[in-house]
Formats: sequence, structure tokens, C-alpha cells
Amino acid sequence: VQLQESGPGLVQSSQTLSLTCTVSGASITTDYYWSWIRQTPGKGLEWVGAIGCVGSVYYNPSLKRRASISRDTSKNQFTLHLTSVTPEDTPVSYCGSASQRPVTTTSSGNWGQGTKGTVSS
Repeated sequence: VQLQESGPGLVQSSQTLSLTCTVSGASITTDYYWSWIRQTPGKGLEWVGAIGCVGSVYYNPSLKRRASISRDTSKNQFTLHLTSVTPEDTPVSYCGSASQRPVTTTSSGNWGQGTKGTVSS
């Protein structure tokens, strides 16, 4: 299974940051939690949320008001939308397939290489 994150690279503060994960080698309708985690400098990995094989969504309570995850099964992609971003919302974000939730490690499952967004003030 291979996953590749993509995003706009630069967004304005208070806008919405959308990151897309393109999956190959497996269908996102298979029995995994298709997940997003992020790493902010000086902090550990933080679970953002996940979308299950039937489309159920799960979020970190600390981000639930701002995060949403959607999917496009025809493209085998799932997307994280994070509203009202600030410069603190520009960690490296990783998408992956995990067998459980929440997850705060990339040592199990399959994960992309990560993408870093930049928020301009």
C-alpha cells in the first residue's frame, strides 16, 4: 500500500487548509482506519482523525470543531479539511492506514512521506 499526501503548500491565516491523500495498492473501502496524524516541531505525533471503510469519521476531540475528513472512492482519495488555520497549524502531516484509532505512531501500518503546509499571517 502506498499513500501520497498533497496540498496547496501555502494558505492564508484563518482560511481552510485541505490536504489530500491518494492511495494505491488498496481500496479505501477496505477494513482500515484511513488516518491523519501531524507532528509539530518540539511536540510528538498528534492524531487528527480518521475515516473508516464505510465512511464513518472520527476526530481528536481537541480538533473536532475545526477538522473534517471526506473521501472520494472513485479516486481512492481521502481529504483532511482544517478550518481557521493559524501558523501553529503548519506541522508535517501524514496520511496512513491504521488498524486502530487513535494512532500516534507511523511505526505500524502504512504511511505517506508527509507534507508541510505553510500559513501566512
